[in-house]
Amino acid sequence: MLIYLSLSALATFIATLVLLRLGQPSLPAVAHLLLTVGIMPLIFGAITHFVPVLTRSGAAPGSLLLAPILLQLAGGLAFLSFIGEAPAAGFSAAAGGTLLLAALLAGWMTLRARRTLGTPHPGWRWYLAAVGLLAVALILVPAMTCWPQARHPLRLVHLHLNVLGFVGLSALGTLQVLLPTVLNSTDATASQRLRRQLPVALAAILMVAVGAALSLPVALAGALLLAGVVLRLAHSSLRQHGWRRLLDDGAAAPLCGALAGFLLLLCMGAGHAVGALAGRDSVVAFIVGFLLPLVTGALTQLLPVWLLRGKRTARRDRLHVALRRGGAQRALLFLVAAACLGIGVTGALWLALLGLLYFVAVLLQALQANRERA
Repeated sequence: MLIYLSLSALATFIATLVLLRLGQPSLPAVAHLLLTVGIMPLIFGAITHFVPVLTRSGAAPGSLLLAPILLQLAGGLAFLSFIGEAPAAGFSAAAGGTLLLAALLAGWMTLRARRTLGTPHPGWRWYLAAVGLLAVALILVPAMTCWPQARHPLRLVHLHLNVLGFVGLSALGTLQVLLPTVLNSTDATASQRLRRQLPVALAAILMVAVGAALSLPVALAGALLLAGVVLRLAHSSLRQHGWRRLLDDGAAAPLCGALAGFLLLLCMGAGHAVGALAGRDSVVAFIVGFLLPLVTGALTQLLPVWLLRGKRTARRDRLHVALRRGGAQRALLFLVAAACLGIGVTGALWLALLGLLYFVAVLLQALQANRERA
């Protein structure tokens, strides 16, 4: 399932960049296609993979492992509603189905944490908080229909709870564990940092969401708080590993690029708040500067583990080495493209597509070589 979700996310990225370049359909439709069909199912799948590790328990039940497929169906329905190929009620139906799956995932995580022998790793709480913010964002979908006069502020809260809340918290919680794993080391400060920073991150996201919806300066304060959370993670990684080791590793480099992209997104959001940048451009930059390096970097590390389960082998190591090729260059392409897109240079989408196709080519070549040596 995780292999399918990974390839599905990559395919959705390609479709998204092509559709954005063509300008059809609308940006909200394309963004929802990527998030609901590609990113959200992959995050759900990753959570079912990581939570058993964080709680030292067995694999997730088979019924829960099918949730990402149902999420993709709900996302497809929402996309069809956006482009007018399905009734407008499809939005609420898709949100209701996704809300149910989110509640099931949250309940499963809570049960696993309670049954852990000893204390579970605090990273699981970041996933629970992310799913909780997703649930609130989904509740706002029918609310927008019931109160059309409040549609604009509700839509902004929905957007920020999805982007910074669900995706952002899931990513930041994962990176604090994944980056040391990528570099074959441990971070003794990660658990303490995860415990202390979650309330700060939650407060910051709510400040940004509510402040953006009501045009309040508290949104800028929230962005600064959230930037502080990201900078603490970046500082810890730099202090422990040094910038040269981080940039020389083809999986760590794009993950660090994702952190830089997240900071870039917060800066662009602040620019939009003061009227200097267009909100549309910030959304596209978020896709290119944060999601692309995040997903390609994470898959560089995780795909060999998911494909060749069990103990570490020479075959898995070869696949890791192959996928790391060009990681730093791809991260640079994504960040340059995001910076250009953030100021309205739409032609930079070609740079993003080039970096993504480069990763896909490396992936296909590595998989072919792995198959021949099997």
